[in-house]
Amino acid sequence: MFRLLRRLPFFKVLAVAKTALLARRHLQRLDVDDRRRLGELVRRGRRLSAAERGELRSLVAKLGPREFAFAAADRFSPLPLRWLGGRSGR
Repeated sequence: MFRLLRRLPFFKVLAVAKTALLARRHLQRLDVDDRRRLGELVRRGRRLSAAERGELRSLVAKLGPREFAFAAADRFSPLPLRWLGGRSGR
């Protein structure tokens, strides 16, 4: 794994690290039980019942995927993306 990191340019490694920290911040919106349940549902993959799919949707909605996408885009954009609905501060 470290050989791969040595081959990546520093700014790509930095971008991956920033994105991971941003994802961690969004995952912390879930409590411990919700994170555990999210992991179980994701591991089951396509074998989910309709009720489990609904549960997965509600857990993912708690993560704020839209806010995550805007924050990630805003973080790496040379211009602030306020007009897209992202936050104005970085």
